[in-house]
Amino acid sequence: MSKNLVIVESPAKAKTIEKILGSDFLVTSSMGHIRDLEKGDLGIDIKNNFKPNYIVTPDKTRTVKDLKALAKSASEVWLATDEDREGEAISWHLCKVLGLDERITKRIVFHEITKPAILKAVQNPRTIDLALVDAQQARRVLDRLVGYELSELLWKKVKGGLSAGRVQSVAVKLVVEKEREIQNFKTKPFFKVEALFTVPNGERKVILKAEASERFEKESGAEDFLKRCIGANYAIEKIEVKPFKRKPTAPFTTSTLQQEASRKLGFSVNRTMQNAQRLYEQGHITYMRTDSTNLSELAIASIAAEVEKAYGKNYVQTRRFKTNKESAQEAHEAIRPTYIENRTVTQDRDQQRLYELIWKRSIASQMADAELERTTVDIAISTVKGTRLVAEGEVIKFDGFLKVYLESKDEEEEEAKGMLPPLKVGQLIDFNEMTATERFSRPPARFTEASLVKQLEEQGIGRPSTYAPTISKIMEENRGYVIKETRDGVARAFTVLTLDKKGQIIKKASSEMTGAAKNHLFPTDMGMLVVDFLDKHFDKIMNYGFTADIEKQFDDIADGKRNWAEMMAKFYFPFHSDVERTTADADRASGERTLGIDPISGKTVLVRMAKYGPVVQIGASEELGEAGKPQYANLKPGQSLETLTLEDGLKLFELPRTLGKHADYDVIVNAGRFGPYAKFGDVFVSLPKGADPMTITLQEAVELYQAKQKAEAPIFIYQDKPITKGTGRFGPFIKWNDMFINIPKKYSLETLTMEQAAELIEAKTEKESNRYIHHWEAEKIMVENGRWGPFIRFGKSMITLKKDGKKLTNEEAALLTLPEVKKMIEAEIPDAFVKKPAKAKK
Repeated sequence: MSKNLVIVESPAKAKTIEKILGSDFLVTSSMGHIRDLEKGDLGIDIKNNFKPNYIVTPDKTRTVKDLKALAKSASEVWLATDEDREGEAISWHLCKVLGLDERITKRIVFHEITKPAILKAVQNPRTIDLALVDAQQARRVLDRLVGYELSELLWKKVKGGLSAGRVQSVAVKLVVEKEREIQNFKTKPFFKVEALFTVPNGERKVILKAEASERFEKESGAEDFLKRCIGANYAIEKIEVKPFKRKPTAPFTTSTLQQEASRKLGFSVNRTMQNAQRLYEQGHITYMRTDSTNLSELAIASIAAEVEKAYGKNYVQTRRFKTNKESAQEAHEAIRPTYIENRTVTQDRDQQRLYELIWKRSIASQMADAELERTTVDIAISTVKGTRLVAEGEVIKFDGFLKVYLESKDEEEEEAKGMLPPLKVGQLIDFNEMTATERFSRPPARFTEASLVKQLEEQGIGRPSTYAPTISKIMEENRGYVIKETRDGVARAFTVLTLDKKGQIIKKASSEMTGAAKNHLFPTDMGMLVVDFLDKHFDKIMNYGFTADIEKQFDDIADGKRNWAEMMAKFYFPFHSDVERTTADADRASGERTLGIDPISGKTVLVRMAKYGPVVQIGASEELGEAGKPQYANLKPGQSLETLTLEDGLKLFELPRTLGKHADYDVIVNAGRFGPYAKFGDVFVSLPKGADPMTITLQEAVELYQAKQKAEAPIFIYQDKPITKGTGRFGPFIKWNDMFINIPKKYSLETLTMEQAAELIEAKTEKESNRYIHHWEAEKIMVENGRWGPFIRFGKSMITLKKDGKKLTNEEAALLTLPEVKKMIEAEIPDAFVKKPAKAKK
């Protein structure tokens, strides 16, 4: 008996929906997009109104074959892809490939995978919205044209293998401009004065902290103020108590969820979206790509009921949030739990933590304001007129929504203000000490993934579905435009002046670390070079306002207000003229900058972007003649083409440094990819953190070498081969027969016995025996046994082993030949075995 066939994007979503619809429906998955623009060429017929040339992607050939068979035998086909432009386009492509009439094929949409929502959608089907499809096509075609032509131009004018994109290049520009803002920031010192007093609080005494109302630009001004306070009396001059309220923030949109998950959970935007997708597909949350803060009336009522049940009626305050964005789709909802009464929905830690964040934000949005009281106390100084001391405190009178949730901020939080002890006007207070501490104005903070998402949204660049892929793309290794790093700060000296109880002023020098960054975004030299090149020759494309206007035009196409082919023509032809002009006229970009003259050789010292990265060069081509060769040195991590000084540049040529000999080995100190090291013959010994390769002595290097030998000495002999131990990036390990074996937590590296080591080696050997290795040039092709059966590992790709639609057994996988394995890889990755150099020349 034929059934109704429902097609969705993902298997997880299909499984959840099939349970809801019952036996009359068969729900299957298209596994995302089934067609895309042809890859071999541009894939767009520009002369024919930018007609896209779509093909079924090789990895979806089998999927399409299966879908055709199911559609042929079904009584009716329903398309239930996501209700956004991508989802609408997937449904349209399914119609084209499966031979369905897009004018009558039933299209159902929903914002949550719950029984009421799914059944309501089935009862109210519509047809495909071709305006939404046109908007998706416009974005896809425009991005292919911009990416294809700009990337090819960068290969010619900057470096092979680079890429550019309409949104990604603008996102890199934001990071580059922020970095330059930081580099150009001039730090200004000032002195902040604080005083400590002892005041009674019931039967005990407590410390009251107050800050001077004036800050002093110079040390002399701060010192003069402290001198005027010697012998002064301090009295409470004024007490001001002000009640105020704090309101909860709106439920999550895509952007605010990405930001808050980054701040509170430490998730990357990609990690957030992957886990949100899984929660949605399992029916736990509403659709996770939305820019609306709206909640349905049913959701508001259910959340209010849950608040009253959990916290009491006085905590309930229903609210209706409205998005202040023209492009927001108010018919959609914010991201919220589908069933608010469920606090725990999964055993997966990442998903549960994200769900709890969504739950708390949703609950808090329908809770009462928090009621607080802020007390400000002015303290008069008997010997000083004008400047006073101010103490501040806060007390929560009613916690309201704060009982559940408080939004985080990107900027550093102000110091929490505690409750002040009982005070009264005219009260004299006992002086302890007063300090004038040198502080410094702070440069703007670098972007985190969260704050970059916020900036993209504020500038109107991209839409909820594009933030995660855009940020992931600009940080891809092969592009190398932006890196996420944690960097140590640098030491900075500052001065502290202290006025003590005896009336003495004591001056003390201190130091602090400044400029430290944790998981912040840094532009690379290549990122800066590419942004400068594109900014110079394509100022329109790189303009934030223009990029935002393009998004607005996509919205107009989606609303049926604009023809997408006309929009493309208006954009493309001027852009293409700029590409042709730049190809013909622009000089090759290298970021070259002269630092000065080398005092030893008298030759020019310059920095530039070379084939394999940024370098310092001694000797310009015009100085060297035909026979002369320049000297090169690579920049160290954290150094930049834009900020490197002559002094720092020349220091890079001081390594490698020969310290002397040890046991017939030349001992050489150098700096490598993972930091400075000492080399004894073929043995490399990393220098400890903070060690300077320019000052380390031969004796210190030998001690490090001997410590390494001692640490790596065999602890046992197993099957005539030594077992050594060590601690690496992933914890303690033992090494045997060129095999590294991690030590489980139940064992200790210090007390490991021979029997335990043998057990670990046997287990690892057995596991390794299930890995069958082939080679293609220098690339390993590994056939492994995984949790769900054998698979191929090729580079970063993992491909499930199947034959005629059925998974292979481990025994069958072991018998595969290299040609068979390569054929399976090519079916999934068409360009897998294209030689990279040949591809770069294209």
